Amino acid sequence: MLASGNSSSHPVSFFLLGIPGLENSQFWIAFPLGAMYVVAIVGNIAVLHIIRTDHTLHEPMYLFLAMLAFTDLVLSSSTQPKMLAILWFHARKIEYHACLIQVFFIHAFSSVESGVLMAMALDRYVAVCFPLQHSSILTPSAVFKLEAAVMMRGLLWVSPFCFMVSTMPFCPNRVIPQSYCEHMAVLKLVCADTRVNRAYGLFVAFSVVGFDITVISISYVMILRTVLGLPSGEARLKAFGTCASHICVILAFYIPALFTFLTHRFGHHVPRVIHIVLANPYPLVPPTLNPIIYVVRTKQIRDRVIPGCCGKDP
Repeated sequence: MLASGNSSSHPVSFFLLGIPGLENSQFWIAFPLGAMYVVAIVGNIAVLHIIRTDHTLHEPMYLFLAMLAFTDLVLSSSTQPKMLAILWFHARKIEYHACLIQVFFIHAFSSVESGVLMAMALDRYVAVCFPLQHSSILTPSAVFKLEAAVMMRGLLWVSPFCFMVSTMPFCPNRVIPQSYCEHMAVLKLVCADTRVNRAYGLFVAFSVVGFDITVISISYVMILRTVLGLPSGEARLKAFGTCASHICVILAFYIPALFTFLTHRFGHHVPRVIHIVLANPYPLVPPTLNPIIYVVRTKQIRDRVIPGCCGKDP
């Protein structure tokens, strides 16, 4: 059924298949996904609460971590409730505008998360390379402006995705062979030339991720040079320890994100079931791992989560 009064004749709804090829196992696969979602929600809310209530944590590192936790809450909640409804209750129908909203939140907040990781790398660079000037360089005002710029970039650069798709005609096929609405998956249902959409999607992906990874890489090269120049082995170990959590979070975000992005566009020889199985938990992996990593690796947060814990940070 197509909506009337719209020259682009968009459909009223789409159908999300869940995990094609594993229909008999979908019900059970939902349990670990549901457990991961609970960990993501509880963990990130706990991190936000700890940072909000402990004024000693109102420093750039923890303010960026709070934004990361907020971003993870939005990113995981934009996909998981609907995904679990599909896998457990076969609620495969999703309204057209709800689908576009999901596309927007997934891509916008993935961009925001990448930007936050870049900002955190800059914070680590200043903290390690210019420790005496850290508080004067990364003032609360500078942190707020950087966070605002990261947020606005994600929201503004991704908005054209939804606008361009909303003006295009769709084919009769309304089936999306996965558990959430992703830009490329929706674009494949369009009955028109989508080269401009694809080009813009590649431009946004490579400009955002390319810029952020470049800044992160340069920051860590400078950090490495500074750390290796320290005279004390203990000082070098402590400096590396301050960056370990951030490096783990970077890997948890970029590895599944880049795999999903590249296989969607270039992985034509990757078995479909492998792509689907790995794509389903992709928006959930970083939000689940990030609070665990920071609780384990950050003494200030660990002591609040586990009162009486006196372990020394590596």
